[in-house]
Amino acid sequence: MSKRFCYRSLFAFAVALCASQAALWGEGDGAVADARCADTPFVVETSLWMIANFFPDSADFYQINVGYELDSRNVLFIGATTWKYDHPLGIPYGRDFESDEEEYPGYVRAFGVGLGYQRFLWKGLYASAYLTPFLQTYHPSNGPTGMGLQVYAQAHVGYQLNFLNDTLYLEPAVSCNYWPVMTGMPDAFRETESPWPNWFLFEPHLNIGLRL
Repeated sequence: MSKRFCYRSLFAFAVALCASQAALWGEGDGAVADARCADTPFVVETSLWMIANFFPDSADFYQINVGYELDSRNVLFIGATTWKYDHPLGIPYGRDFESDEEEYPGYVRAFGVGLGYQRFLWKGLYASAYLTPFLQTYHPSNGPTGMGLQVYAQAHVGYQLNFLNDTLYLEPAVSCNYWPVMTGMPDAFRETESPWPNWFLFEPHLNIGLRL
């Protein structure tokens, strides 16, 4: 089973759950609001995409977010993320996506801590925004390593599903990503990077969270 098939299957399953739960709720969203901002306003969440770390040639991706529910509709987050990548992030879906021909002559390792804001719009439907500065180390196949900075912005639209008496939740989402700052990139990496934009549309996400 390929990583991409696994991602798509999990994401499709989560979207189907969202549709079924929204239909069951019917009119009104009081139950959904009660699921948030309960006795304790703290939440911890991570990405289910970390299962890819069990596959060969994984992105070595790890993420943890800690959130504080201001009220039933507004949540603030601080999150830490690390991963590595060997292709330009702006390559769109299609023939060139993850193509060997578009690989860097090496890889990039990124470490970041950022802030996020989540706003619930209707029932479990939400929009959120995240801004994360990443310290990046460039690891060429030949030559010394280098360091740089990336500023990474994301806008998400997703849906929250609650389980186990609202203790556990699942959040499938899609995001649009934009990185206006990318410094310190070696010339050999820059040559591979230059044909592609500094944005990416409709990246799937699947987070799982726990209310403490």
